[in-house]
Amino acid sequence: MIIQLAFNKKNYSANLHEPLDISIPIREGNNNPSCYWAEAVKFETIESGNFIGSVDLGGSVNYQKLTLTPHGNGTHTECYGHITADRAVINETLKHHHFFTELITVEPAKLNDGDQVITRETLQQKIKYKTKALVIRTLPNTPEKKLRQYSGTNPPYLQADAVSYLVEWGVEHLVLDLPSVDKEVDGGKLAGHRAFWKFPEQVRTSCSITELAFIENTIPDGLYLINLQLINLEMDACPSRPMLFKLTEVL
Repeated sequence: MIIQLAFNKKNYSANLHEPLDISIPIREGNNNPSCYWAEAVKFETIESGNFIGSVDLGGSVNYQKLTLTPHGNGTHTECYGHITADRAVINETLKHHHFFTELITVEPAKLNDGDQVITRETLQQKIKYKTKALVIRTLPNTPEKKLRQYSGTNPPYLQADAVSYLVEWGVEHLVLDLPSVDKEVDGGKLAGHRAFWKFPEQVRTSCSITELAFIENTIPDGLYLINLQLINLEMDACPSRPMLFKLTEVL
């Protein structure tokens, strides 16, 4: 299915049958990236009386319970309810799912204290398009990210001033391959999250952050259409499946 779109006075086409999946599938056990000391994902077979929810074990169907932590077990999208007490939920605050987006690749800078950060200056140098969504791929970018256990490792993060720049630029939906916008242990400051949602002064209630994505190296930097796919879950965050679609300029 080919669609046509207009952006910055140019026309583009996109093939909706050729998505580029930048999410990480949720698997059983520790075969997932993990952060913030989340427990491993659990798939449990349901049993009741003579019923067993496993074809392998003689049951008529497979019937399992899934236990996971959205913020800690894989690709997820979150809303401002992550840092507020008003019970805002992602399936109600994210009202639109398709956006023009730019994919950029950055290498975090190393600070004297050992932290690795994405700075305002780096984003200023990399971002070219005024899009509502932005996807950030960090270097080094290896397949090991799909299984990395981040807890206690002080992963790279965005400086609050860098996040403020994204807000100034007009980014409303941020997708990154890191476990968090913020430093793993920051004493509860959450400066990046607060800057992104402009909390508590002028809360940007319709904006979202997607974390723990994975963008293959075969996908070049540039302009795309993104579809932020969610499950209809009433929580501040839920597992998600962001999809990129290549744009071809129509002359």
